This record gives sequence, structure tokens and C-alpha cells, in this order.
Amino acid sequence: MANFIRNLADKAPSMVAAAVTYSKPRLATFWHYARVELVPPTLGEIPTAIQSMKNIIHNAQTGNFKHLTVKEAVLNGLVATEVWMWFYIGEIIGKRGIVGYNV
Repeated sequence: MANFIRNLADKAPSMVAAAVTYSKPRLATFWHYARVELVPPTLGEIPTAIQSMKNIIHNAQTGNFKHLTVKEAVLNGLVATEVWMWFYIGEIIGKRGIVGYNV
């Protein structure tokens, strides 16, 4: 047991250095994309989002959704499923459990 601890203490600095070397470029890439993707919408993007929602409602009312390609329909379905799942995750976090509410 003492031999194991001694070996671990001897190898710890090199293991930490290897972990830092491995993770540094990956963390840089993560922070690059986080700065771009995780920012709130700017005031210039809000009218675009409102117009997009109006187009979706108009397409639903007129039936233009029937003319989507399969790829577009699948992507729209995946986005809707993601929003639905985030709603359920929020519900689970809010009630602090998977089953039922405390009333």
C-alpha cells in the first residue's frame, strides 16, 4: 500500500501536466463557441425572431408546411422535441423530483 502511494505521489505532477496539456486546446475551443452561442439576443435580433414566429404561424394557417422537404420537416421536429424536453427538465428541476408534486 505504501508503495502504491509513493508511486502515485511520484507520478502525480506528470499526470496533472498531461491533463492540462490535453485540456487546454479543448477548453479554448469551448470558450470560443460559448462566447458566440451562449449570449442573449441583441436588440437587432429580436425583430428577426418575431418575423420568424409570424412566418411559422402563417405557414401553419395556410398549410404551407405540407410543402416542406423531408430534411426541413425532420429538423423542425427535432427542434420542437428539444424545446419539449427542456420544458420537462425544467419541470423536474422545479418540483425537485421525477414523480408528482407536494401539495
